[in-house]
Amino acid sequence: MHRLPYWRLSSYYFFHFAFIGAFSPYFGLYLQSLSFSAWDIGLLMSQMQLMRLFGPYVWGALADRAARRVPIVRLAGAASLLGFAAFFLASDFVALLVAMALMAFFWSAALPLVETITFDHLREEAARYSRVRLWGSVGFVVAVMGTGALLDALPLAALLWVCLAILAGILACAAMLPEAPVHCAAGTAQPVGEIVRQPRVAALLAACFAMSAAHGALYIFYSIHLAEHGYGKTAIGALWSLGVLAEIGVFMAMARLMRRFSLRAILLASFAAAVARFVMIGWGVDSPAIVVVAQLLHGLTFGAFHAAAIAAVNRWFPGRCQARGQALYSSLSFGAGGLAGGLFSGWSWDALGSAITYGGSAVFALAGLLLVWGWVREDGVGDAGGSRVISGT
Repeated sequence: MHRLPYWRLSSYYFFHFAFIGAFSPYFGLYLQSLSFSAWDIGLLMSQMQLMRLFGPYVWGALADRAARRVPIVRLAGAASLLGFAAFFLASDFVALLVAMALMAFFWSAALPLVETITFDHLREEAARYSRVRLWGSVGFVVAVMGTGALLDALPLAALLWVCLAILAGILACAAMLPEAPVHCAAGTAQPVGEIVRQPRVAALLAACFAMSAAHGALYIFYSIHLAEHGYGKTAIGALWSLGVLAEIGVFMAMARLMRRFSLRAILLASFAAAVARFVMIGWGVDSPAIVVVAQLLHGLTFGAFHAAAIAAVNRWFPGRCQARGQALYSSLSFGAGGLAGGLFSGWSWDALGSAITYGGSAVFALAGLLLVWGWVREDGVGDAGGSRVISGT
């Protein structure tokens, strides 16, 4: 019987998302300390989203053709570490831009491949994915809180050492990551282009783009939004942590939820919750109770959504198409969707105001809801993962 390498997989997720927890909230502050302008900081930080547009698919295609994922994950870990080490030497804008682009190109390659490895290890127990993935959320919380406390006592330059140590942890976990046999469906493999042209697949990928675009204003302006309405730094940090704790709770419950509800039902609930959440953030920010409820909905708008979406992608891109399927999901959602949401919110924040900006986020979420509602249908039969299969019209 196949034994799941639970802790080796979970450790990778822990360090991968710990890097996000240390890097995303604080690296902009580090760049600001180097006297870069807001525009320069925006260009530098945008490399993470830009590289996720095409980086994952390049590496995913290579992994599918070689039928080997772990060597690429290890290469990505080593190259990311070396790319980030350049920040210790670079000081001018061009050098930092090149270092950021190289680091982001390799760093973005790994997670979609690890997702496919995880599902191949899970085999018929895909509903257990959330129990592995929740350690990524734990890593994020530990890193965001620990790094913040550390930077209260040390100069911002200490952030470089924190991020470098976490990237070293990613590389160590990649070195221990076990390969899993690629599960190929019977018959001739279907070209990826044909899969993407299926109405259910195209609709889901478009909906994933919309969900990430909806979160753009949250990830960039949420702390600013709260501070402008009188919330202190401690309260802001607590609200961020509350959202991730809700996410962890949903991940722990996802196996039971996926046995009881179809993936389509989970996706519809996630998008409906996102519409409500961003309306609440935009117009209910002066009520702490409403803000708390809105943060608790993060468990649905990210946790449940992400688990259901990648389960569907894993099912629809079988065998040697899996890595490219997960790469497309990552590129179109976190890459293109995140970039679009960030650009929209960056323009609308000053031009239209915070409430209208989060109203725009709700519109993005509503578009995703309509896509799932109109083009993703239930077959009403059981599947290996315990949830009912969802299909196209």
